[in-house]
Amino acid sequence: MDVDGDGIYGQADRPMAGVAVRLFDEQGRFLALARTNPAGFANFPMSSKRRTAAIRAPGTYRFSVSVPPGWRASGANENQLVRLADAPGSLVGLAGEGLPGPVGLTPSRTVNGRMPVGAAATLSVMGRGKVLESRALGPAAAFRFPVPAEADQVAIAGGGLDRRLALSAYPVDLGLLAPGVLGADAALITIGFDDVTTRGLCKIPSGHAGVHWYNLNAMARDHTKNSEGYVNGNVSGAYIAYTSSGHPAEFARAAPFGFHSVMLTAAWLGSEGETALVESWLGDEPIARDEITLSALAPVHYAPMLKAVTRVRLSTKHHWQMVLDDLMLAL
Repeated sequence: MDVDGDGIYGQADRPMAGVAVRLFDEQGRFLALARTNPAGFANFPMSSKRRTAAIRAPGTYRFSVSVPPGWRASGANENQLVRLADAPGSLVGLAGEGLPGPVGLTPSRTVNGRMPVGAAATLSVMGRGKVLESRALGPAAAFRFPVPAEADQVAIAGGGLDRRLALSAYPVDLGLLAPGVLGADAALITIGFDDVTTRGLCKIPSGHAGVHWYNLNAMARDHTKNSEGYVNGNVSGAYIAYTSSGHPAEFARAAPFGFHSVMLTAAWLGSEGETALVESWLGDEPIARDEITLSALAPVHYAPMLKAVTRVRLSTKHHWQMVLDDLMLAL
């Protein structure tokens, strides 16, 4: 994941698991497909002696990364050629003149949400303090707009729905816009789940970060084999949280707290497009109820920016696990 979209593998970038890479020979014939592992590598067996190896003879081979729909290869290098020559005495009998370089992928950013009945507002996309574009938001309407690469903030004004959100590298879902949003001066904490345990897996104990947790586990991103969303949903540190066994989960506190945002990801490629349901209450009063479409390739930045809640419930339509990272609260 090319987090900053500059086409260069840098310190801020994250490995992506589950991306398909196809191998072709110099005549263009398809030879094999491999998916990237938790470290972001796609491996093709090579040997001049093993019949089962994907690469068995000298020649020029093309490695082709399948760019997912709605994504782009930031370095425009999704197709790369590597020439292999005989290498007698080497471990596999072949050697390359070079290796394929890292391929950066970035999702197309969008800002999504819903307007309440009887309210109208204006959505402005900002970049370095300047308005890049503005959109009118009508009453009771859902909206979905593309976000330019240079945008770093989105602002909504009017109808008592005013708010500002700093954009990340990921698509945004604001949910149903409502009055009573967290103020710009709210003291936010980010819960990244990296300090829950030093082991690979642990149920999050009540009291962690001053919050009660139910049915949420903290896990190292590469603890579970072939778990694409656990890797791709990890946006900071090396740990994520997830809904245990795909059952509903909650975080809560007796005293009201602000629920600013969280990164949400589907845990498995097999659950691509799963629908998450996030419900929030203040005491016994329902405050918000939003459905978010999830991907296992990258998080959705869900940002309801609710000023006061006491309980948040997370579930999925088909009982797949949901991954959380960088949960931002005002406690």
